[in-house]
Amino acid sequence: MSHTVGIIGGSGVYSIPGVEILRSKRIETPFGDPSADITFGNLHGLDLAFIPRHGEGHIYTPSEVPYAANIYALKSVGVDTLISFNAVGSLREKIEPRHFVVPDQLFDRTKGLRDSTFLGGGVVGHAPLGDPYCPDLRGLLVKAVQKAGAVVHDGGTMVVMEGPAFSTRAESEFYRAQGWDIIGMTTLPEAKLAREAGMCYGTLAMSTDYDCWHHSEEDVTVEMVMEVVKDNVIMAGKVLSEALILLGENHQTTCSCNLPMGIMSSPDASPAVALSQLEVILRR
Repeated sequence: MSHTVGIIGGSGVYSIPGVEILRSKRIETPFGDPSADITFGNLHGLDLAFIPRHGEGHIYTPSEVPYAANIYALKSVGVDTLISFNAVGSLREKIEPRHFVVPDQLFDRTKGLRDSTFLGGGVVGHAPLGDPYCPDLRGLLVKAVQKAGAVVHDGGTMVVMEGPAFSTRAESEFYRAQGWDIIGMTTLPEAKLAREAGMCYGTLAMSTDYDCWHHSEEDVTVEMVMEVVKDNVIMAGKVLSEALILLGENHQTTCSCNLPMGIMSSPDASPAVALSQLEVILRR
């Protein structure tokens, strides 16, 4: 794995305690402006590049987040290992608020409003996504949560909905009936774009509520979510610190996540401008 680590903050995760901040920089991309400037830092000897998914001050809805620009910008500054923080609702009794989940599967219930690929415009290719999360990074994140002293659930399926409204009760019960475990609004298309970019991608999902299916709990509200997020942010900093220590000890340099992507288009047939814009993504 790379030892230049990208961090995408979810709801409430805008700064990480103990990080030595070096500088911030606005990165221009062919896919528009990222959510915010990238902040560069250092922790435990590792170089970090951090971006708040929803922008400074939480100004983008889940549908408005410029996912492609964010991933492109991080890739262009050398990030190959990407840790995503996500606030999620629990669809399982055993996944209590304030628990962490390191999911291994995704199910897409977004509505096609978000750009989910860098490809197009004369360049056609296909990235394998059978296992959307890097297995090596997943195992490391599970260990990090355990070392930080939090409850962690190893594996599970996250269903990603469009938002910004929370689920109806019928939807929540449907998701549970499918056997899915947690629900969020932002991991897709992030995971798809990270795979196209050849990044080792892993998610630390922080449970904030029981969605609206749990009959002995109140329906989820923003106030409820943010109260738990405040507690989770403190623990998230401890988890990240442990994860970076483990990454520093891990000297693996190759991974199935960064294998070359299959491009079907002939270079002679693809517009030069499209190939130039994708050079950051396709150079491997």
